Amino acid sequence: MNSFAFVFDMDGVMVDTNPYHKIALRQFAEKYGYTLTEEELIKKIYGRTNKDWIANLFQRPMTAAELAAFGEEKEAMFRAIYEKIIGEVNGLTAFLEEAHSQGIKMAIGTSAPRSNVDFVLKHIGIEKFFSVILDESHVTLGKPNPEIYIKCAQHLNLSPTQCIVFEDSLSGVASAKAAGCPVVGVATTHTPQELGTGIVINDFTEWSPTELIHRMT
Repeated sequence: MNSFAFVFDMDGVMVDTNPYHKIALRQFAEKYGYTLTEEELIKKIYGRTNKDWIANLFQRPMTAAELAAFGEEKEAMFRAIYEKIIGEVNGLTAFLEEAHSQGIKMAIGTSAPRSNVDFVLKHIGIEKFFSVILDESHVTLGKPNPEIYIKCAQHLNLSPTQCIVFEDSLSGVASAKAAGCPVVGVATTHTPQELGTGIVINDFTEWSPTELIHRMT
């Protein structure tokens, strides 16, 4: 059992934040004179780091300081909206507790900034389960590049093939697959058909950790 680890994306996997990120993204874009279609959100923004999608939105060279400031502005909008109703994807804590009791290593590999990671972990109280937490600051290339999941595997001292990734976004699924990780799709953002993963869950009540490892290996 201990020869496999679980690696979780955050937004759309541990917390169903994407509807609220969408509101904040559109508010941010409109403030600066841009309108984002649903297709643009899916193809250009979901699952990607702030520095990637902000540069794409403004379509001009930007300094690291500008990207950081714009990114934090958008995330502050998101946290103000989401703080009132934040909650985990159904069954998450019980799933993590069971996996932890079985000695399964666990990590977070997210495109979110650390400010959002801290915000989520504080509100749902699950930080203790993770030996590795990597956010956008730990990678040069964001999803769909496989860098973040390769680094998660390295920090866990396992091969990517031993790291079962939970992902909800198309760029995240592509990232995990490119790293060589088995992927469980979480259908909060896309349909099972769109995700294109062998196993798809709606939430964490559907399978136990043992059952998932058995099915994935």
